[in-house]
Amino acid sequence: MQLKGLVQFFTVALIVICIYQLSFTWIVRNHESEMDAKAQSWVNRLYPTPQQKYPDNKDLQSAYADSLKGIKAKRLQQLLDSTRDTKIGLWRTTYASAKEKELTLGLDLQGGMSVTMEVGLDGLIHSLANYTKDEKFTKALNAAIGRKANSNADLITLFNEEFKAATNNGALAPYFSMKSAGKIKFNDNNDVVIAYLREQAAAAFNNTYRILRTRIDRFGVASPSINPDPIKGIINIELAGANDPERIRHYLQSTANLQFFEVYNVSQIGEPVLAAEKALADYLKGGNTATADSLTATASDSTAKPASDSLKAEDAPLRSLIFFAQGQQDPNTGAVHFPSYLGYVQLKDTSLVNSYLRMDVVKNKFPSNLVFMYGKNDNTDPAAKNILPLYAVKTLENGTAELEGEHVSQASQDYDERGRIAIKMTMDPTGTRIWAKMTQRAAPNAQNGNVPQPIAIVLDNFVYSAPFVNDAITTGSSQITGSFSIKEAQDLAEILQSGKLPAPAKIVQESIVGPTLGQQAIQGGSMSFLISFVVIFALMLIYYNTAGWVANIALILNLLFTIGILSAMGFTLTAPGIAGLVLTIGMAVDTNVIIFERIKEELARGKSYSVAVADGYKRSYAPVLDAHITTLLTAIILAYFGLGPVLGFATTQIIGLLLSLFCGILVSRMITDLYTNKNRHFNYFTKISDKVFKHAQIKFVEYRKYAYMFSVVVLIFGIGSFFHGFDEGVEFAGGRSYTVTFPTAPNVEDVRAELAKKEYFGESPIIKTIGTSTQLNITTAYKIKESGNNIDSMVERTLYSGLAKFYPAGTSYENFRSTYRQSSQTVLPSISDDLKAGATKATFFALLVICLYIFIRFRDWRFSIGTIFSLMHDILITLAIFSFAKDFVPFPLEIGQHFIAAILTVIGFSMNDTVIVYDRIREDSRLMKNTPKATIINTAINQTLSRTIMTSLTVFLTILILFIFGGEVTRGFAFAMLIGIVAGTYSSIFVAAPILLDFAKDKPLGNSAVDAEPKKEKPVVNA
Repeated sequence: MQLKGLVQFFTVALIVICIYQLSFTWIVRNHESEMDAKAQSWVNRLYPTPQQKYPDNKDLQSAYADSLKGIKAKRLQQLLDSTRDTKIGLWRTTYASAKEKELTLGLDLQGGMSVTMEVGLDGLIHSLANYTKDEKFTKALNAAIGRKANSNADLITLFNEEFKAATNNGALAPYFSMKSAGKIKFNDNNDVVIAYLREQAAAAFNNTYRILRTRIDRFGVASPSINPDPIKGIINIELAGANDPERIRHYLQSTANLQFFEVYNVSQIGEPVLAAEKALADYLKGGNTATADSLTATASDSTAKPASDSLKAEDAPLRSLIFFAQGQQDPNTGAVHFPSYLGYVQLKDTSLVNSYLRMDVVKNKFPSNLVFMYGKNDNTDPAAKNILPLYAVKTLENGTAELEGEHVSQASQDYDERGRIAIKMTMDPTGTRIWAKMTQRAAPNAQNGNVPQPIAIVLDNFVYSAPFVNDAITTGSSQITGSFSIKEAQDLAEILQSGKLPAPAKIVQESIVGPTLGQQAIQGGSMSFLISFVVIFALMLIYYNTAGWVANIALILNLLFTIGILSAMGFTLTAPGIAGLVLTIGMAVDTNVIIFERIKEELARGKSYSVAVADGYKRSYAPVLDAHITTLLTAIILAYFGLGPVLGFATTQIIGLLLSLFCGILVSRMITDLYTNKNRHFNYFTKISDKVFKHAQIKFVEYRKYAYMFSVVVLIFGIGSFFHGFDEGVEFAGGRSYTVTFPTAPNVEDVRAELAKKEYFGESPIIKTIGTSTQLNITTAYKIKESGNNIDSMVERTLYSGLAKFYPAGTSYENFRSTYRQSSQTVLPSISDDLKAGATKATFFALLVICLYIFIRFRDWRFSIGTIFSLMHDILITLAIFSFAKDFVPFPLEIGQHFIAAILTVIGFSMNDTVIVYDRIREDSRLMKNTPKATIINTAINQTLSRTIMTSLTVFLTILILFIFGGEVTRGFAFAMLIGIVAGTYSSIFVAAPILLDFAKDKPLGNSAVDAEPKKEKPVVNA
């Protein structure tokens, strides 16, 4: 009773928690829809429609419509920023808080960009070696870079190996001792140097990650994701909703721009602020509302609260948004000290403030060398976490910094003479001279009223610190003190150190999904999800009568809990994640199918309902656990080796499987007991299920020779598939892949011939029809081995030029990119090799782990042999079909991460079937003593046949629906799963089980059965 009460408590608690968690998604969607309508209304009020603007030119209408979309998007972002702290929804939570709790959609569902970046350590090694021109050193480094493209080892290890080979175990220390600040001595051995390089590489990786994270925060996307992998030296970034790939590529791959500036304080630009504010107020009151360039909101539209209650937004548009700093008088000297920043701006108001400060009527009132920058918020008060300091940075007349970060030779976290945390910084000779001039001007002197002035430390136009200068520094060695924590001081030291550690990150894998394709993925996924749910819901009732309601309630709770937990844990829902939910629908009822079939057996033996239900649940625990553990093991392996969308699929599957155990066993039993306690019983039979496979006595073992012959054919075709070849997806082959649409269906051969011309790709691309005849996928290796920030945009422009003749006259590149290019993907050869290696490891480990589990579980090596044959059979069938059918099926059959996900899922599902049969063989071998093995195996297969067919049917139907309605993203995955389900069902019955009979014929099954055939007695000859 205690366990039942606990199950009831957890069930109710999970229902409440999941509904509460998912309510935030509904609240956010409602608020964003409302803001979207306001943004559209604003655009409609201020701008003519495309038809009004260009009544006679459809091409200009299309281009103008795109610009209006951009204007609306910026206006929408302003509205969302300004309502960050607005209480919304039933729970009266702020929009910002609700946004953090909503179920996030991946970029493949809402459009956007994902990149995998590799931190380049070659520049770091060269820099630390003082840019040596030594021929052997350079040769070793270049050789290591070449090997890195096809190796899983890190660059430092490879460089060490190549240097030893090139110099016959020469010394590394002489190259690195000069710039190591005493960490490397001239006569240190190579192990010390390698340890030093690894230490510097770790610092460079962390700093690069920190810089990228800061840059990403400024892209304005709703839910950016950045995940570092220090072991592999890569950083995975997802920017859902990002719509300017060229800018993002350039910004992410550019080296860190560390600079030092003097700053203006409030007293120095107080008059320009008032003059700019008056000009802005007059401008806004004069009816000159936002233009396409400035995109400012009128004061009446702004929902921002004034920084000071006494100021009205229409009279003081700047001071109502910027809380300007106040000076403090020194009681000893009478001098007034001002902070280094101008003032604070609430995070929600930054978009509006930026638009004001960019306007000409405002900019013209300030000095020409003034640049506004936001800075790091050092305030630890939780109430102040949503404000940013605003700085007025003083540049040179040409807009550059007087001192660049490249002149910082050493920086580290240290302590000052009073034991306070500090940062020690050393300049090179050039930096020392410039630093002396800057600090001399900033130190207290007659010109600045004997008040110390700050110098801002700026990285990528973001102020990290602005310490005051107490004395002129002429030695090049400086000390920055303040209220730093150790971590903050270490972070700032690493930022300063980045001036001498050129370890930029380069994009090695990229994927872009347009919003149109994302919307299609949502529609396809939702459709397949709903249809699958209805079909399985109905099937349970048709086959299991009123007991089907138990399975359906468990299914509903399983889905609610899965989606709720995904949302609560901050996971992102992707198109493969929806595929995982669809698969969960099919597999969620598997637990109930196993239990119900066992209850039906117990009822057929004449037991009462109460006893049959109790025995049915009790005797189903072992096979249910076995089936779920095998599937769960493959899902965990997939999650470990998978990247991006495949990881989302694996995560969804793992959560769904765990919840399937909870709902299928505990919740189902709770519902059954609550119902039967009122002297009622569920009916487990219908006219259909009562007749299907009733008293089946098929002699499967006798047909094993034909099955073996078929398996030999499968083996031949499976091996032959490696010679016939596969269509490797761009993930494994490397290259660039584009999905593009056309106004009318083009001739594929004409498109291929045009792109193969020398002025375009100069080689024939791989072209496939996707979904409809007007949508093509074009894959090319053009310029894939060339590096540079603009290579991707160059290739895309070449693609546009080659396809121009297939589009209406006057279609611009911008129009092509926004309207016709649906998605793109870039994978460099180095990362494609890593992905293939990861896929191979994942498949190998899945097979190994499953076989080990079966051996441990059944303690009989023959069960493991049967497992190996069965799984290899399933894999080879799938490979053969993907190889030989790729040339004539009307959709792509590519080998990529989705295919590997399907293979691992098939392995788990196939074992799900096999382990049920094995469990019954083991059970029957204990009950049917002195019975031939063939009879035991046939009996076990027949007893579990209804369960095998029902499980396969439910999963097959859900995957078939996903294949038909799920869209192109998951079609290849669904097709591989369909093959695997059929193959897995066949192999469980005709391969895995019969093999137990043919191996070690004279030995019992698990020491429980006797020989396969009764021994014949020897004839006796009478005398």
